[in-house]
Amino acid sequence: MIKPAKLKRGDTIAIVSLSSGLAGEENIRWRTEQGIQRLEELFGLRVKVMPHALKGIEYLYEHPEKRAEDLHQALQDEEVKGIICAIGGYESIRLLPYIDFDILRRNPKIFSGYSDTTVQHLMFYQAGVSSSYGPALLTDFAENVEMDEYTVDHIKRTWFSDEEIGEIEPAEQIRQYGLKWESENQFTARDMITNGGYEVLNGSGKVQGHLIGGCLETLASLRGTSLFPALKDFKSAIFFVETSEEYITPIDLESELRTLAVIGVFEQVNGVIIGKPQNNVYYEEYKTVWQTIMNEFGYHDLPVLYNGSFGHNEPKCILPYGLQAEIDADHRKFKVLQGAVENEWILSS
Repeated sequence: MIKPAKLKRGDTIAIVSLSSGLAGEENIRWRTEQGIQRLEELFGLRVKVMPHALKGIEYLYEHPEKRAEDLHQALQDEEVKGIICAIGGYESIRLLPYIDFDILRRNPKIFSGYSDTTVQHLMFYQAGVSSSYGPALLTDFAENVEMDEYTVDHIKRTWFSDEEIGEIEPAEQIRQYGLKWESENQFTARDMITNGGYEVLNGSGKVQGHLIGGCLETLASLRGTSLFPALKDFKSAIFFVETSEEYITPIDLESELRTLAVIGVFEQVNGVIIGKPQNNVYYEEYKTVWQTIMNEFGYHDLPVLYNGSFGHNEPKCILPYGLQAEIDADHRKFKVLQGAVENEWILSS
C-alpha cells in the first residue's frame, strides 16, 4: 500500500462533504466552525474548506459530481496534506462514476472518515493507497466542550508520527449519544459510559494480517458492485467491522454475517475485530450472533475480538487500511504493526 506523508503543524487540511451535506446547513454551521477551530488550535493546522462542501444537503444530494470534484481538487492541491470528511450519510456510492482512480493513486494524502465513507476508503484501497477509518469533522472534532483525549492521542500517533502505531486499547469511557446538535447545547458535554476491555468471542492464539473492513451496513450495500472487496483482498486479512447508529437488529445482523460467511469472507481472513455497538445497544445480543455464525460454519479457531473503539463511537482510534495488524486473542490485545504515514510520499510507477 502507498502511505501518505505525515502531518506537521502548519500543514493544510481540506474539508470535504462526500456523503451528507449537513455541514453546510445553517443550523449546523456553528458545529462546522467549532470543528475547524479545533483543527487549528489543537493541532496547529490550517483548514481549507472545498468549494462545494458547505452547499447544504439538497445541493450535494443533487450533485454527486461536485462532491467528486471537491475530492479531486483537494488531492491535486499541493498545499493540502490531508482530507477530512465532514460527516457520513448513506449514498456516496453515487460518486463512483465520477472518480478518477489515477488521481487517488498519484496523490496519496491522509484521508479520514467513517460510516458511509467506507465507500471512499474502498476506492482508495483499490487505488493502492492506505486511508484512515477514523474521525470526521462534525462528530469527533466538533465534540461539545472539547475533544476527547483518546481521539487526540490517536490522531497524533497515526498522522503526526511515522512510528509503528502499536497497541490500541479500547477507550476507558465512551460518549453517550442522544444530545441534540443544537446551538444551545454547544457547551454541554455528553455523558460518559464506562467501557470495558476487549472480549474474545471466538478462537485463540495470535494472528496477523492487513486491515480491511468498515461499516457493516455500508459494506452490505456494496455487495455486487465493483467496490466490494474481492475474496483475494480478504486473504490473510484482519477484518475490522462495526455497525451504525441505525442499530441493526440481531436477526438482521445474523443474516448479514451469514451472507459474508457463505461468500467466503471468514474462510479467507486471519481474524476479526468488532467495534462496540453505539450506546451499547444490542451489546450482548450481537455477541451471541457472532458466536452463532462462527459455530454454524465451523470457524472455531478464527480469533474474533469484540468491543473496539472505532467507527460509530466517540472517542475513537484510527485504523489504517491495508497495513499490518495483530490480534492476540489469548491476551485480549490488538496492535497495528506499522506506521500509517511516511516522511515523504512514495508514489508507484
